[in-house]
Amino acid sequence: MLKHLLNNKTKVFILGSLVLFLALIRIVEESLFYDPYLDYFKSDFINLPLPIVNKLKLFLNLLFRYSLNTIVSIAFIQIAFKDINFTKFVSALYVLLFIVLIIVFYFVLAFYAEENKMTLFYIRRFLIQPLFLLLFIPGYLIQKRLN
Repeated sequence: MLKHLLNNKTKVFILGSLVLFLALIRIVEESLFYDPYLDYFKSDFINLPLPIVNKLKLFLNLLFRYSLNTIVSIAFIQIAFKDINFTKFVSALYVLLFIVLIIVFYFVLAFYAEENKMTLFYIRRFLIQPLFLLLFIPGYLIQKRLN
């Protein structure tokens, strides 16, 4: 295994750089993105009213952050597995998942936010964190092993 890693130093370096880029997105999130829910969900939010947000600005920033995470995640998947069909499939899934999640997010935000703060929290978490990457990697490896 170690010998295999040493033979693929460039690949390991690029994958490590992509992971660091994902971490960098998280590190600079407060200064780079408009998201009043960052501080809100760090506090005792169950007892606090939801902050007033500019919904268009929030949507655009969620789209921007999701896009950054998606681009890095898709690059990671392509470099790690070199399977263009899987990369295309994952790309389509990312688009579909964004559409579904953003619709549900705004539906909850508009109509049920005060009663469903945890739902809002978790939907937002999938929009702002590269959680799908953590699901797709083992999914691919399991599928590969089954075939």
